[in-house]
Amino acid sequence: MSALPVSPAATPALLQVEKVSVSFGGVNAVTDISFEVHEGEILSIIGPNGAGKSSLLNVINGVYRASGGRVVVGGRGYTRLRPEQAARLGMARSFQNLALFKGMSVIDNVLTGRTLRMRRSFLAHALRSPGARAEEAEQRRRAEAALEFLHIQSHRDTPVGQLSYGLQKRVELARALAAEPRLLLLDEPMAGMNSHEKHELARLVVEVNRRLGTTIVLIEHDMGVVMDISDRVVVLDHGRKIADGPPAQVRCQPEVIAAYLGAAH
Repeated sequence: MSALPVSPAATPALLQVEKVSVSFGGVNAVTDISFEVHEGEILSIIGPNGAGKSSLLNVINGVYRASGGRVVVGGRGYTRLRPEQAARLGMARSFQNLALFKGMSVIDNVLTGRTLRMRRSFLAHALRSPGARAEEAEQRRRAEAALEFLHIQSHRDTPVGQLSYGLQKRVELARALAAEPRLLLLDEPMAGMNSHEKHELARLVVEVNRRLGTTIVLIEHDMGVVMDISDRVVVLDHGRKIADGPPAQVRCQPEVIAAYLGAAH
């Protein structure tokens, strides 16, 4: 008899957000937010514009400093994470607005995601030592694997600025995957896409989760995508958490309907 798949909720918490608050000039963007992200799950954070979703993601990977609370990664608590520290803890991030080097080729953009994996010194690489050449070959192999996984190998030498918006989004995802993250943070990866592009990227996000075992935290406005691919959904409204649970359960809660889906639904 084959083993039943393990529910992500039954696995240990990879990330815990504990009573996190964020304020800017006395205005609270996020207030006392707590939730867990379990190993191997896709967790979506949803809410109206201005609900505090991106601010919360920025705290998790160290772009913002929380005014209260802490982030627990792998059982260790942090009141302040730096972005490079978050990366070393196994986090990778895509941004709401594309943050690619438009004049560089696809493969060179993806190689920048391997920076923290480099161990040889700058001098060793400048002198082309055997160890440095071997390391460079390995970094390139990993970057090529990310391109192949996301089906953009044929564009490897194309300057990113010449690609369609949908393909640029894939390049950004490939760069994040090249870092081999345990936790992947995606900030509205499907914003601005047409329905076909959204469907394709949603399928790839699920493949990243299922085939690579990557835990994913996703901010997304498309409720169809959220309900289709998420194991669990956290809902924010005016910087506060109003719901947390499986998609089918969350979508029926009156507070969520009023705040996000609209009373007509």
